Amino acid sequence: MGKTVVLAEKPSVGRDIARVLGCTKKTNSYMEGKDYIVTWALGHLVTLADPETYDDKYKTWKIEDLPMLPEKLKLVVIKQTGKQFSTVKTQMNRSDVSDIVIATDAGREGELVARWILEKARVNKPVKRLWISSVTDKAIKDGFKNLKSGKQFENLYKAAVARSEADWYVGLNATRALTTKFNAQLSSGRVQTPTLAMIHEREEEIKNFKPETFYGVEAKTQKGLRLLWKDQKHNSTRTFSKDKAEQVLKKLNSVKGTVKEVEKKLKKSYAPQLYDLTELQRDANRLFSFGGKETLNIMQQLYERHKLLTYPRTDSRYLSSDIVPTLKDRVKAAGVGSYGRLATKITNAPIKATKAFVDDKKVSDHHAIIPTDQNAYGADLSDKERKIYDLVIKRFFAVLFPPFEYEQTTLTVEAAEETFTAKGKIVQKQGWKEVYANRFDDEEADDDQTLPNVEKGEQWALTYRMTTGETKPPERFTEGTLLHAMENPVRFMAGENKDLIKTIGQTGGLGTVATRADIIDKLFNTFYIEKQGKYLKMTSKGRQLLELVPEDLKSPALTAEWEMKLSAIAEGKLNQQQYISEMKQYAKEVVTEIKNSDHKYKHDNMTGTQCPDCGKLMLEVNGKRGRMLVCQDRECGHKKNIAKTTNARCPNCHKRLELRGEGEGQIFFCKCGHREKLSTFNDRRKKEKTNKASKRDVQKYLKKNQQDDSFANTALADALAKFKKQ
Repeated sequence: MGKTVVLAEKPSVGRDIARVLGCTKKTNSYMEGKDYIVTWALGHLVTLADPETYDDKYKTWKIEDLPMLPEKLKLVVIKQTGKQFSTVKTQMNRSDVSDIVIATDAGREGELVARWILEKARVNKPVKRLWISSVTDKAIKDGFKNLKSGKQFENLYKAAVARSEADWYVGLNATRALTTKFNAQLSSGRVQTPTLAMIHEREEEIKNFKPETFYGVEAKTQKGLRLLWKDQKHNSTRTFSKDKAEQVLKKLNSVKGTVKEVEKKLKKSYAPQLYDLTELQRDANRLFSFGGKETLNIMQQLYERHKLLTYPRTDSRYLSSDIVPTLKDRVKAAGVGSYGRLATKITNAPIKATKAFVDDKKVSDHHAIIPTDQNAYGADLSDKERKIYDLVIKRFFAVLFPPFEYEQTTLTVEAAEETFTAKGKIVQKQGWKEVYANRFDDEEADDDQTLPNVEKGEQWALTYRMTTGETKPPERFTEGTLLHAMENPVRFMAGENKDLIKTIGQTGGLGTVATRADIIDKLFNTFYIEKQGKYLKMTSKGRQLLELVPEDLKSPALTAEWEMKLSAIAEGKLNQQQYISEMKQYAKEVVTEIKNSDHKYKHDNMTGTQCPDCGKLMLEVNGKRGRMLVCQDRECGHKKNIAKTTNARCPNCHKRLELRGEGEGQIFFCKCGHREKLSTFNDRRKKEKTNKASKRDVQKYLKKNQQDDSFANTALADALAKFKKQ
């Protein structure tokens, strides 16, 4: 029997696999051992050919040449990585190689990376699949003991091809049609345009929102206990009728309240579910302001380099039953340092696997993100890696802890035939909340009240006052909330309309869990959206694009339906060619509608600066990392940064500074009017660091002198102790 070629997606993973398989002969492009040759892609080595491959006329963008609908799309080797493709092809076609193991990322895109290489290299040898959720030595060894047949993943490959070809037919045709019709750098796609439409819809909701004033009545006891009036007709603590609230208040005057009911219930609260990628991206954005792509990149480091967490590109929040026997090992591996006490509590008792986090039916390709069995002791993590790691470990530990248990008391007090209520609770068992040290706040502030011992029939002297408030518009999207909306866009559109949700049913999302962050990044890079603080805001270019594209192309529901069809192809329930035929027909309709459009596009961000390459006036745009000038001519494409948003803070108002200019002449600008040369700023920062002891210096000093009796009663020791406590 001949050797086996193992194809990884990245060099780092390839070298890990090679080490485990005993491949000691090293080259820059592959590693070889007695039984295995391990080589790797560099992401995609092969892609779909550009339009000009099919006809020279497509080298020039002309609207009359559209739509472009080649019968069969061709594959080409990416020039920049052509050398690596040649190496991979050579190794696969060696006469002493009998079979291939695909070891690219275990998902739709990973399958596409490998299969396109095999197809372009014309390799017809038997194929097996390594399907693992972590790249620890143990996971790799176990994976090679349980290799799967390549045929098992052929439908997944068909779905990946269908996705890629649909993007080619729809995306390239729509982009060329828009750009040539309106003479502007416009792009549109099957997923990015509906995503943009959701942002626009939210902005329209905010714009058209009309606040309403609501009223309530509050009663307080002499000891400060707060009770809220309850409208019995609508079972609500607020009313939109000021007259009604005033009538209730007038009726009450100084009437005493009588305790009509004291209801006590023992309740349990269970930990939040394990993380999938989207939920992790949401929390990282909410807590640390990390972008979706940034969180995914950090996760890739924790997965590939540090090998501490499992495969990140998962859409499941459950574990499969085969993972249960490994849970204690994973807890022990993660339970070092500050996690040690929590880990000991978990491992000292049997772990109960419940349906709350273990369900084979809810795991498709990969289970939820959890720690590996790789020991975390001494892991050299950056600050950002530590933050993401901490989120995953605490969520993992929380699910393994018992529920939070408390006794909830609800008081019902009656005064002048009006009802008032108050809630409070007594914690019985801290349970999973111990993991978070009470970080999770209760939904209702009233639950936080400490209620006295109360007997039914007691009478209380109460003081009354009318309260007012105003309804608020929905918030603009952040990256985190947009990612969540992309998971189920139809449900987002339905809002709280439960009947509509029931009618629509569960639909597919916009893109996949692995590609959504890239879509948002693309919207930034094409200047359709910009950031305003933590919120996403439409630009004029984005708004105009939505006026120019066909209505269907903006529909999240239609795109979600296409995503469901891709899932059906992966499951073998839908023919790939049938889907592609639909996409080609749709591309034809899109081009026709754009050609017949009467709309006009207007640049409202034109500057007086001429492009140094073509001489046309440049446009000022707000990129994700600052302001820049871009040439209005799409064929020129010249770009120049003019202002970069930094993390540096103004010494006066402490807001973030903007860096303008180039080279030695760069200057920091602040909205408050402060200006400072980059060189002066660096000198000032250097002096501050020299004159200021770091936290590490203080800790070292404290540790050194902790056992020194000569510091026992000095003012310095007292001051240091106070500092340490703070």
